Amino acid sequence: MNNKIYYKSEYKSPLGNITVCCDEDEKIVGLFFKNQKYFADNIDGKITENNNLKIFVTVKSWLDKYFAGKKPNIKEIPIKFIGNHFRKSVWEILYKIPYGTVLTYGDIAKQIAKQQGIPKMSAQAIGGAVGHNPISIIVPCHRVVGKNGKLTGYAAGLNKKKKLLELEQANMVK
Repeated sequence: MNNKIYYKSEYKSPLGNITVCCDEDEKIVGLFFKNQKYFADNIDGKITENNNLKIFVTVKSWLDKYFAGKKPNIKEIPIKFIGNHFRKSVWEILYKIPYGTVLTYGDIAKQIAKQQGIPKMSAQAIGGAVGHNPISIIVPCHRVVGKNGKLTGYAAGLNKKKKLLELEQANMVK
């Protein structure tokens, strides 16, 4: 464990409680549904509750807009990925998936293979990185689906993934 200090604040969403975490520079490092898999496993340091940080006001306002069916700009939220190089490269792709759009794990595997200059990448490896995305919703891992648009894998549960895609009116037809 290192000496870094992180802060958290709770948000009550229509899909359940969410914990938002930031670092000392007020960059979001985590957004987790209660009891989701890999909850805060990217954060190596002490997490202290602090509801008075400006970043949490910004994120909660962003989430309010999002859950009201609007499409707030994700660039309004300063984020910092904490993870290995491979995961970060996958999360960067997730970050760029537009509202209402879905990609398959295979689509992302092709992009990563191209970035790395290799012939192909395993969609399963991509699935592992997507599943460990620490900044749910803002970094939209829920917009990644299996072959033929099949809903697979979501650390917070497939029911939440389905509701997020419905909220965004995602086009599930390729």
